Amino acid sequence: MARQASLSGFTELLPAERVVELHVLDSLRRTFELHGFSSLETRAVETVGSLLQKGEIDKEVYAVSRLQADDDERGGRTDPQQLALHFDLTVPFARYVVENAGYLSFPFRRYQIQKCWRGERPQEGRAREFTQADIDVVGDGDLPFVYDVEMALIAAEALDALPIGDFVIRINNRKLAEGFYRGLGLTDPTAVLRAVDKLEKIGESGVVTELVETAGATEEQARAALRLAAIRTPDTGFVEQVRALGVEHPLLEQGLSELAEVIGLASRRAPGRVVADLSIARGLDYYTGTVYETVLVGHESLGSICSGGRYDALAVKGDRRFPGVGLSVGVTRLLARVLAQKLAVASRPVPTAVLVSLADEDGWAAADDVATLLRARGVPTEVAATAAKFGKQIKYADRRGIPFVWFTSVDDDGAVRHEVKDIRSGEQVAADPQIWTPPADDLLPRVVPGA
Repeated sequence: MARQASLSGFTELLPAERVVELHVLDSLRRTFELHGFSSLETRAVETVGSLLQKGEIDKEVYAVSRLQADDDERGGRTDPQQLALHFDLTVPFARYVVENAGYLSFPFRRYQIQKCWRGERPQEGRAREFTQADIDVVGDGDLPFVYDVEMALIAAEALDALPIGDFVIRINNRKLAEGFYRGLGLTDPTAVLRAVDKLEKIGESGVVTELVETAGATEEQARAALRLAAIRTPDTGFVEQVRALGVEHPLLEQGLSELAEVIGLASRRAPGRVVADLSIARGLDYYTGTVYETVLVGHESLGSICSGGRYDALAVKGDRRFPGVGLSVGVTRLLARVLAQKLAVASRPVPTAVLVSLADEDGWAAADDVATLLRARGVPTEVAATAAKFGKQIKYADRRGIPFVWFTSVDDDGAVRHEVKDIRSGEQVAADPQIWTPPADDLLPRVVPGA
């Protein structure tokens, strides 16, 4: 089959790159489970009505239909029952909680690592198919605010364990922002939040124009909103800076109090990792309180690698409400920068630690017996396919990245001898297949710091 050109926005990794990705996923999984989160997987598709009810992302959704479906079965853009691939994991999780509430214990803690799909223009950090790693805590009726603090601390711990360099978690509170906008006299805070969320993309003048045109703001109100967005502190100093702007509203005070609690506690436990950044808004409508965005220091143009927030009304069943707070690590976005900058590399591209060589074509069964003994002790092992010259078998191992080659020979007196060669150093020693094990660092591929 002829090699086809890559589809834009759909990433396929080489084996060594996949080793790095698995290291990232395993590290995240380990951190999440240490904090008591249960693993969960939801279906790939949701209804269009479910996906679009909590955010203006209709242009990004991939609809799904059978090729042989009748026209009336295919549905359309406006059919709420049309199936579509999920664009994040929060909306499917909220649906899952509502449907399974009778079987869950609350607060319910889950992590979820899955593919998502968005039909947006591919660019660095943005793919059409990508992997996300989410954690959420959901309550039944209410959810203590302490979980908002915990999310920031878990994010700091999870990202600290990855080979990504320095990062900063930028935190805001939508109650603070909405209360400030209402205190200014703006009656459509959601429109203001959407405009401010574009600040890094379109600049201050672009935000002012959008606020005037779409949110009904005067230029003075728009400038005041930008003054709020300019506040950024590593501690709770933002409280006095906001109050100095002279705007009052009860919701503003509630947001200030909540954000001060998160920043105060998180900065004590993870100094230098969190900042209060009042420009952070998050584009999706379902966030109602704390919001988080994380950037790599020196790579801010990549965008947020870990984001999320509090949502109080996303999961509702009759009079029963399931508020939650969560974070999503953009694994594909993060990995793109790690690989491009060689922040981390695989020690080898294959799991195989040992290649058992063949002295002659009749020796495969005996070689496989050796491999079986090694595998029984957890040593990844291959058997050479043909009895080529030993030099060629060693070159094959070298091309594959296999560090050890095993040799078996029979002495004149019929005694079987085993030797293993480290092809990196050239050292060759006698070895017993019943007990020999490679050094721990060579047993499996490792991820090591790059250039």
